[in-house]
Amino acid sequence: MPKDVHHDSAAAQPGSPSGAHGTGRAARPAGKSSLRFRKRRLRVDDVNVVEKPMLRKAVGGTVVGNGMEWFDFGIYGYLAVTMGQLFFAGGAEGEGLIGSLAVFAVSFLARPIGGLVFGRLGDRVGRQRTLALTMIMMAASTFAIGLLPTYAAIGGWATVLLVLCRLVQGFSTGGEYAGATTFVSEYAPDKRRGFLASILDTGSYLGFALGAAVVSVLQVTLGDETMLEWGWRVPFLLAGPLGLVGLYFRMRIEESPAFQAAQDAQEDKAKAAAVEGPMTYRQIIARFWRTIVMAMLLVAAANTVGYALTSYMPTYLQETMGYDAFQGTLLTIPVLILLAAAIPLTGRLSDRIGRRPVLMVGSLITIVLGIPAFLLIGMGNIIATFVGLAILGAATSFYVGNLASALPALFPTAGRYGSMGIAYNFAVAIFGGTTPLITQALIEATGDDLMPAYYLTLMSVLGLLAIRRMPESAKRPLPGALPSVDTQAEARELVAGQDGNPLLNIGDMPLDLVPAGHATASPSADPVALPAGVEIPEVREPEAAGARS
Repeated sequence: MPKDVHHDSAAAQPGSPSGAHGTGRAARPAGKSSLRFRKRRLRVDDVNVVEKPMLRKAVGGTVVGNGMEWFDFGIYGYLAVTMGQLFFAGGAEGEGLIGSLAVFAVSFLARPIGGLVFGRLGDRVGRQRTLALTMIMMAASTFAIGLLPTYAAIGGWATVLLVLCRLVQGFSTGGEYAGATTFVSEYAPDKRRGFLASILDTGSYLGFALGAAVVSVLQVTLGDETMLEWGWRVPFLLAGPLGLVGLYFRMRIEESPAFQAAQDAQEDKAKAAAVEGPMTYRQIIARFWRTIVMAMLLVAAANTVGYALTSYMPTYLQETMGYDAFQGTLLTIPVLILLAAAIPLTGRLSDRIGRRPVLMVGSLITIVLGIPAFLLIGMGNIIATFVGLAILGAATSFYVGNLASALPALFPTAGRYGSMGIAYNFAVAIFGGTTPLITQALIEATGDDLMPAYYLTLMSVLGLLAIRRMPESAKRPLPGALPSVDTQAEARELVAGQDGNPLLNIGDMPLDLVPAGHATASPSADPVALPAGVEIPEVREPEAAGARS
């Protein structure tokens, strides 16, 4: 049983580093009387009963917008060879590839900055508004690439302008994934969070597949010469109308229930004593640095495989395996489509057996089969190449299909967007986005075509260590959020069995504080200290409680 906590003028403010979720413990000054407080019991009207039309709109709008953003971001990878010729070598065949991959990598340098800016913004003004802003920035910067003059026209200034556009893309993407996963996870019912959040990554890979399909069609219909002349511009210019479509869907969705509940609690003095407002980055790092490191290792393992498959593989097939541009791009499309279809299945599986076991499968596939996959690709046979790509796709599906639900559950509502912005974007900037550059450079330095496989295997070993230490979050409410269910009957059943439910932690929830001996105090709640001057009103159970939508 947790120890009682006292209410007095020396009570710690919420947000102090003490405790799992930052609840400080008050000291009891000698000679002063004190009261003991706990969270009240969970009521039916506390439980968020998700409205299905609103849920469909939220998930659909986020997925469509995310797919559009990753179409914009991904097409550069499928045109890396062409972009190298146009912006680094004045059109010389086979030149400029390392420079082009370096520009792909440099865009990831802006992602941590975007994550910090948009993470703080998302925790303060809301997830929906922030995601609309990232959509606008991504579409505009991608469209601008399609208008750039080439190296042959203005020399090195073309390279500078390309780098600037890619930096804006990276800055925008820094707020996209952290915000989108946070938003969908906060909307989803607890028991279906893995499945619904995984649909977000389905949209991502469909966006990649759409980008690959557009590039492939252009390469077939226009030919290499026309692609170099003006055809390369078409995929980037498509970002304009596609961005408007994504923005339309983003503007139709409403703020997440978890964020709105936290905002409402901050306006209630009784709840504000136990519910934190938006956290600063100093608070986030001081309290969650171990969790952030663990999340970064997991993100690094998943994204090295993911980016090797999506952004680097067309280049690897062309430059190392000798496939032509059309074959190198076309071979990845069916794998991406199968991957997009498999991701919701792995998400649903994690709702049944847990996030950790499913993530472990992804890491073990990479560790055990990563090298054989590249050996198959190296055979030069189309069927063997497809099987090798499918192995990498399988590992990716078990990884990324669960990141969207596992990562947000590591952090409380008050700092979830910001914490995700740090953990995800720094890991992707250091490891994920540099995967094409590092692996290609290793191949050129050593002459060993299996260097990408060694690199992916090493990162998955580190990822496996992180997974073993990660807490299980399946079927549980998000930290700092109220339970979320599909029906009123589930809400009543949850409340009736709250005292014996190991999946509920009342101390994490934005509930009123009541004296420890009060009839409505929860015996299982973590003790909570109060700021000086906060008065706790009498809290009584309502005569009739209805489920809140």
